[in-house]
Order: sequence, then C-alpha cells, then structure tokens
Amino acid sequence: MSDITERKTTEDKIRRLVDAGILGIFIANLEGEIVEANPAFLQMFQYDRQDLLAGRLRWEDMTPAELRDRDQRAVTEALANGFFQPYEKQFFRKDGSRLPVLLGGALFQDSNEGVSFVLDLSEQKRAEEGLRQSEERFRLVLECIGAQVITTTLEGELEFVNQPVLDYFGKTMEQLKGWRTTDVLHPDDLASAIVVWKDSIEKGLSYDVDHHFRRSDGVYRWFHVRGRPQRDVQGSIVRWFALLTDIEDRKTAEGKIREQEAELRQIVDLVPQQVAVFGPGGERLYASRVTLDFLGLSLEEWLQIPAGTFSASRFIHPDDRERVARGYSDSIRSGGSAFELEMRVRRADGSFRWLLTRFNPLLDDTGQVKRWYVASTDIEDRKRAEDTLRRENVALREEIDKASMFEEIVGTSPALQTVLSRISKVAPSDSTVLITGETGTGKELVARAIHRRSNRASSAFVSVNCAAIPHELIASELFGHEKGAFTGAIQQRLGRFELANGGTLFLDEVGELPAETQIAFLRVLQEHEFERVGGTRRIHADVRVIAATNRDLQAAISAGAFRSDLFYRLHVFPIEIPALRERKEDIPLLVEYFIDRYARKAGKHITTVEKRTLQVLQSYPWPGNIRELQNVIERSVIVCETENFSVDESWLSQQPVKKRAGSQLYLSEKVAAQEKEIIEAALRECQGRVSGPSGAAAKLGIARSTLESKVRSLKINKNRFRA
Repeated sequence: MSDITERKTTEDKIRRLVDAGILGIFIANLEGEIVEANPAFLQMFQYDRQDLLAGRLRWEDMTPAELRDRDQRAVTEALANGFFQPYEKQFFRKDGSRLPVLLGGALFQDSNEGVSFVLDLSEQKRAEEGLRQSEERFRLVLECIGAQVITTTLEGELEFVNQPVLDYFGKTMEQLKGWRTTDVLHPDDLASAIVVWKDSIEKGLSYDVDHHFRRSDGVYRWFHVRGRPQRDVQGSIVRWFALLTDIEDRKTAEGKIREQEAELRQIVDLVPQQVAVFGPGGERLYASRVTLDFLGLSLEEWLQIPAGTFSASRFIHPDDRERVARGYSDSIRSGGSAFELEMRVRRADGSFRWLLTRFNPLLDDTGQVKRWYVASTDIEDRKRAEDTLRRENVALREEIDKASMFEEIVGTSPALQTVLSRISKVAPSDSTVLITGETGTGKELVARAIHRRSNRASSAFVSVNCAAIPHELIASELFGHEKGAFTGAIQQRLGRFELANGGTLFLDEVGELPAETQIAFLRVLQEHEFERVGGTRRIHADVRVIAATNRDLQAAISAGAFRSDLFYRLHVFPIEIPALRERKEDIPLLVEYFIDRYARKAGKHITTVEKRTLQVLQSYPWPGNIRELQNVIERSVIVCETENFSVDESWLSQQPVKKRAGSQLYLSEKVAAQEKEIIEAALRECQGRVSGPSGAAAKLGIARSTLESKVRSLKINKNRFRA
C-alpha cells in the first residue's frame, strides 16, 4: 500500500488556492479520467459536481479528434520530464461547442495522476479577431482615401505605403524602398524640405509643408505634407507617419485669386474715393493708394499704426471723435449695421478736410463682425458751399424779418397786433400753445409763424388735421405702427411725432380727437414718450406741440367729449385769433395782397379796385373769415377782364352774423352752440347711430325724430361719426 500523504497535502493546497480563481484546474489519471476539478473548471465547460462524481468527464471525450495527437505528445513530455509546456488547444463543452484554452500541467511524483490548469482564451481570441478585422478595415480605408499615406521607421526605412502612393509614383513597394527624395521632389523645394525634415527629426516635432512631387508621367503636382511622430510609452519616437494630400486645384485657385486681388487693388487705387479695410477691433488690414496719398503714408507705415477703434484715430478731428465713437457703438449694439457720417480728417499737409465716410461691416455666420470696409468721399467743396449758403440764408432771413415780421400774416389792426405780440413772446420757448378762433381765421399761419421764430425753425413743421382722419386711424397717423399691428399694416410706418422729432407738430381741430387717442396724446405731453401701435418699444418725443380748434373745448369737457386734463396741458399759452369782422381795417390790405398773388398767378395786370367793391367787402361780416375772403378774391380775379378789380355782390351772403359788444354771441346762439357740442359728443360715443337702445337719442333721453330735427337744424354731419 503506497503512502499518499504528500499527494493529499498537495491537493488540499491546490484546492484552497484555486477554488475561487479564474483558472480551471483538474486532476486526471493516465487513463484519461478526470477525477477532480475546481468549480471554475466545471463552470467553464458547463459541467456540475454530479457529472464529475459519475465519471462523465474524460479527457479523450472532451478533446476534438484532430487535436488528440498534440495531447499525446504532452503526456509523453510529462512522463519524461514530470510536466509539459503550456500550449493552446480546444475542449468540447457539455453542449458540444468548442472553447479555446491554454493548457499546462505536471504529474504527481510516483503517481499515475497529474494536475493541469486551463485558462479560457475565448475573450483573447475575440479581441485578436477584432484587432485583425480592425486592421483590415484600416488598411481598406487607407487604400480607398484619396490621400497618400506613408510610414517609415525612425531611421527612415519605408514600412508601409497605401495604394494611391504606388499608383501616383508608378512603382511597387520593393521599388519604393530604394527611392530617394531627390527622385520625386521638385528641385525648387528640395532645400526647404531638407531643412524642415531635419529639424523635425532632430526635435521630434510635427511638420506641415507644401511641396511639388513628380508623378509617374513626369508631371509635378502640389501636395500638402503632414508629418506626425508615433511615440512609445516612454515617449521615444518609434516611427513617422506622413499624409500627402493633393492640393494642386487649391493652389491653382489661390493663384487666380491672387491675380484677381492684384487686379482689384489696381481698380480700387484708380477710384477717387478713399478705401480702407479694418479688423473687428480696428486693426489695419489694407488702404488704397488714394487713402495713403491723402495721409502721406506708405502702406507699411499705415499698417504699423497701433490698432484701435475708429474714433481713436489720430487723423480724425478731435471735435468729431465722439460722434464717430457714438456711431460705431450704436452699430455694434444693433448687431453690426452699416452707418455713415461726415467727419474731418487730417491730410499729409496738416489741414483737415470734410469726408463723407460710410462704414460697412462683413459679418460671419454667427453675426459677429469680421471686417470693416470703409469708403470716404471728399465733400470739402460741398461743405464750403453749404456754409456760404447758410450765411446767405441768415442774411436773407434777417432781411425778410425786417421787411415782414410774420410773412403771410397781413394786417395792422390792434386786434391782430395783439396776436402778433403774443406770437413774438411765446415763439422762443418750447411751451405748448393752444390757438382758438373761428374757422378760416388763419390758425395754421399763426402756428407756422411761431415755428419759424422758434429755436426749432431749422427742423420740420408737421401739420395734422385731426378732423380729416378716420377715428380708427388717428392713433396710427400720430404715433405710427409696427408691421402686422392691424389688418393692412404690411410694413412699419413712422408717425407724425417721429417725423416732427426736433421740430414742431401742429394739431389742427384737436377737439376732434377720439377719447382713446386723447389718453395717448396726454401721455406724450406728460412723459415725452410714446409707443407705436402694435409696438412695445418706448420712443422719446422731442417735439413742440401747437394745437388749434374752432370748438368750445370747455363745452366739450362738460359734454364728456374732451378730457379736462388734456385741455389744461394744451392751454399753457392760449392765443385767440380774432374773426375778420373784428379787424375790418385789415380788409383793404388783405384785398391788395390776394389780388397781387392771384393776378400774377393768372398772368393778369390789375391796378385798381372799385370803390363800391371795397365798401361791400368791408361791410360784409365774413362768416368764413379770411378763407372766404381769399376764395372770393381768387374767383373774382379769374373772371376779371380789366385792370379795375370788382366783385359780384351776389357771391356774398346777405345774412350778416349778429354780434354784441366784446364779440360775444347772443344767448340763443351760445345755447345752440353748446347743444351742438352735446349732440356731437353723443353721436361720437354711439358711432353715429341715432335710433335704437344704443343710439344717441336714447342716450340723450329725447325722441328719435326730435334728435333728427336738431341734427338737420344745427347742420351736423352724423356720418362722420360712424366707424
């Protein structure tokens, strides 16, 4: 009976060592029966402990037939040496599939049994297959791409080239291994190529260069060569990779572009305008010959000037730099928009000349400024002419002011002189003026006179007749509207307040403003800001307001048709225009004035006025005031056939307007006027509707027929109140 103590001890050690390991370990006898195995082995081959104990695990059954010879050699080696060298083989699993493994083992001393280990190589084999396929794909990609790929050893020996390299140079791989750079590189590129390659190899730096390489047919083409080193884990270079990209077409295109740029520069140099190109931060990039000659600089000197914003340029007049800076900053805030301005620029002799300069930005895909193109036109002669004209205009204005203090306002009556005195006092201020008076008395002439004698005389005078604009459009007319604000608003429109910015806005018939517009108008007077219809941006209004009306606004306030707070905002400086019947002494002057105007217009020569005609004109009450007189004179001039002027008396109404002292209306007339205001207010609120529960008659508490009668007697046009 043999002593197996040593074997049992070894088995116990092995079992404890590998039960939890990834190695499959088993003990088999020389008959091929597996007598013991660890869990890892059983799991690896899909067996369990019962299979082991039942003797179902046999070496020969688990080994493919074609591999049994190798196993027999391992047994022979173990019998001779006590162990056998590990080798790769395959075992059958329980389900019949094959598992690649690494097998090694040894015999127990003085025993017919041995222990073996099995390492699962399936993951390694899959990785090797994946690597092989990856290499195959990579090689296929290298063969398919248009670029040429070359790898060399650190010593410069050729390791690999793809097919495009072989095709271009018309050589095999063996032939290329003996090539010399001088055989394929253009002679003009040789010196620079040697310097680049030598520097890269010595310093281990990547390189990017452009060279000519000769094709198999002898033609040279441009290539961009990109060289990169491959390093090992210690950082040492083990090989070089080179990628050659054909850039012949690009080089040809660049050459054409350079030719076009040179031609374009010649054209720009012939243009009389000054042209310059700046970077986004004011960096100088280019200046035309005209620009350089104007400044007295060479292109090199101009390019060396430190970068900065346009306003910081030493060539711009100090008084203009702030204005240029403001234009530039406004353009940047708006996303880089073109702008132009007039500024003075110093030329080579030290003198300043006026230039009209336009700044045009070039934006990238993100909306950022890439370039500024600046073109300047000399306007010195125009500026001098404007200055001369301005001085002449000032002198002419002084002469006009001396000859006629208020242009078309004709008359010398005390009533008119009072009005002119008030105009002179209020004109220099920015106060709001409310002009009242009957229709046809010349309220707009007074408004224009105030504007011409104000500090805003050089700016716009914008006139709006509130009664001539439909109620639903008056807000858009005054404040403007945005695109799509209402049906028909197909584009943005500036309102009268914006058009009159810096000047004067004259609102005639202000009493006809709708209630909702009165609120917006009051806000402008209070805050000097407004919003376009359909807009949200607040717009500052630097506008002087002059309003006029022939209505009794106090009566309209009582009737609820006019806001009292708006009235007091407008009533800062009231001017009441007298009716023509209150200044009859001015009628002869007005007659002469209108005869002269219309006679010259008609090409007629009128020298005298019939005495009877003058008496009739002075005795007539003129309910239509100066406008009526003007129309009568124009009509009479048209029919006049002699040098002696006369008027057909039948053209004048025979119902003079009754008046009492102080130009006050009789009580009945005053009541009628107030009644008219109340009825018009009710019609406006009811949008011209008379009958029905929502009509004006119901609102006023009178019968429909009564209201219709009053509308006719008071000559009210109810249609103008309809929406």
